[in-house]
Amino acid sequence: MMTREIAVFISDGYADWELGFICPELNNSEGNFKIVTVALTKETVCSMGGLKIFPDYSIEGYLKRNNNNLHMLLLCGGTIWKENNYELSEVKKLVDYCQRNTVLISAICDATTYLAYNGYLNKVEHTGNSHEFIVNSCPNYSGSKFYIEKQCVNIDDFITANGTATLEFAKEIMNHLQVHSEEKIQKWYDFNKNGFYEK
Repeated sequence: MMTREIAVFISDGYADWELGFICPELNNSEGNFKIVTVALTKETVCSMGGLKIFPDYSIEGYLKRNNNNLHMLLLCGGTIWKENNYELSEVKKLVDYCQRNTVLISAICDATTYLAYNGYLNKVEHTGNSHEFIVNSCPNYSGSKFYIEKQCVNIDDFITANGTATLEFAKEIMNHLQVHSEEKIQKWYDFNKNGFYEK
């Protein structure tokens, strides 16, 4: 089976916990997925939790590969989005590449705001860190009628989630990529959501 690559964008101040459920499930699944990390440059990045990662690729280097195995782009929250006023031209090149090649784009927390700010969510069903927050943060946003008040929204080309939906985000990605059966994924979700005991 051909390896299906998952490109995870990371940056200084990235929200490491938002990757904590989904990346191990993809990396250790039987679906032949491979996680690669992509950043603005090849320099080491440090998460909010102080975890340092040396990226596999810069965005420029990754795009030069012209990789036909890319299966999903994963954008997590972090400080980079607001610090750059949601204007990151290099990330836009990566998102545009995914759109041109019908690659699934998954975003959580303020990464959804970045997508909204740059017009990607104007005509697709989505969620984010509240409708009010997106409207106030994104002057060119015109996707209000497509905003859904849910923890996570899964459609054909986009999966979006708010910052409190790490588990729901992971669940919808796994369902979309058919990592396991829906029953197995639901059991995984229930276990992690509820723990051993209800109280």
